[in-house]
Amino acid sequence: MAITVNILYTGESGNAKKFAEEMVASGIVARVRQEVGNERYEYFFPMEDVDSVLLIDQWTNQEAIDFHHKSPMMQEIAQLRDKYQLHMQVTRFQELD
Repeated sequence: MAITVNILYTGESGNAKKFAEEMVASGIVARVRQEVGNERYEYFFPMEDVDSVLLIDQWTNQEAIDFHHKSPMMQEIAQLRDKYQLHMQVTRFQELD
């Protein structure tokens, strides 16, 4: 039963895109994708909103998400969010059996 979490990051002066670029360049994205249970971790840029970035984050189950949230990487991600002064809007979807 996969769980998909969409996170819309918003900031000013292109900071959301800079955040996503640094997530990739620093290797954090590659490390998240290697975590057990991660099925998708991709950023998308809305054409008409240069101050937002959408992350689609998919996991096999809640246990995989919980493990990810307890990992040291979460502190790195939080520091980058703070660095770029981002706001988050989270939407969660769960497949039905």
